[in-house]
Amino acid sequence: MKKSLLIISLMAVALAACSKKEEPAVVAPAPVVEVAPAAPVAAPATDASAAASVAASAAADAAVAASTAVDAASTAASAASAAASAANK
Repeated sequence: MKKSLLIISLMAVALAACSKKEEPAVVAPAPVVEVAPAAPVAAPATDASAAASVAASAAADAAVAASTAVDAASTAASAASAAASAANK
């Protein structure tokens, strides 16, 4: 009898909690921050061509640097392998 009363009272509390409607939280709008442009707008034809040339040059430099890094990593891996083989002998 006591267990039944306890279960019924817990079910009543659970049902009462389920029917309770909660109000949605109010979201404050984000503050507006004005940012000055980083650089002036370039002229479309001549500056775009120059920028493309600079970008191509930078990409070529990056490719050379990546190739050099691959070669260095390969050399380091070979040296590490040789050192591990020497240590195991």
